[in-house]
Amino acid sequence: MDIYEEVKSAATIGISGHIRPDGDCVGSVMGLYLYLKKVCPDAKIQVMLEKPADVFSCIKGIDEIHTDFVSDVKNFDVFFALDAAKDRLGEAEKYFDEAEKKINIDHHISNKGCGDVNYIMPEASSTSELVYDLITDKSLLDEEIAKALYIGIIHDTGVFQYSNTSPSTLKAAAELISYGFDFPRLIDETFYEKTYLQNQILGRSLLESILFMNGRCVVSMVDKKTMNFYGANPHDLEGIVSQLRNTKGVECAIFMYQTDTLEYKVSLRSNGKVDVAKVAAFFGGGGHVRAAGATMRGTFHDIVNNLSAQIAEQLKA
Repeated sequence: MDIYEEVKSAATIGISGHIRPDGDCVGSVMGLYLYLKKVCPDAKIQVMLEKPADVFSCIKGIDEIHTDFVSDVKNFDVFFALDAAKDRLGEAEKYFDEAEKKINIDHHISNKGCGDVNYIMPEASSTSELVYDLITDKSLLDEEIAKALYIGIIHDTGVFQYSNTSPSTLKAAAELISYGFDFPRLIDETFYEKTYLQNQILGRSLLESILFMNGRCVVSMVDKKTMNFYGANPHDLEGIVSQLRNTKGVECAIFMYQTDTLEYKVSLRSNGKVDVAKVAAFFGGGGHVRAAGATMRGTFHDIVNNLSAQIAEQLKA
């Protein structure tokens, strides 16, 4: 697959990613957007995505995103769904469905492909790495495109410490940093740096975490009352589940935050002994072997009990 070959005759192109966009989603969407603006200067190109976290404001063109999902184009010639299947595009799903050509690029194992053209590679570190691979003429890359794709890769690999990091991932990253942006600063500002509010909630989540299954699992939760007290939003909770996973002896970490009455967004992380993608899929979610999530209904204790049954089954095996 060559991205340019798929879009070269298109007059209108749409791009979107999943709801609650993370670093890889934002990086891949914006990297593709900047590339297409360069190679298809006469096309009308629009990005539709929920507002990214402020840490991604360093990406060129981020203020051009249609966060209201309003467009005067009803039937795009081509529409890209990145880092997700169409059912996670939120309000952008209708534009994807009505497009003349639908292209789905993703690395989640739970995605079977939802487009006319599908490029699903579960072994890849990130969708940003896939976008980089699909730009076959690397001379068309520039510093801003490289920066966006690099951000996506570092976020989904945990700055190259997760097992999804491969030699090809490191090769891609090496070629991207050759474009000259300040990559150490980029890592600090988009991945490690936290606001005082984020540190407060992280600290509270760690203090209130609970070990169970003889210390092999850990769980923590933030309810709506707590989020309102701190004035926090979902972006402020990123990274908490990964910190929980770093607990010595823990095979699987669970973090959840309340989204509605008896409804929680659940994030799962594993060191590899538990396939959390299977656990999440059982409850209608998805993801990767070591990182997955789902939206679940019930009380906190009900959800933990339901997850525990699936996790325990794998730990026994």
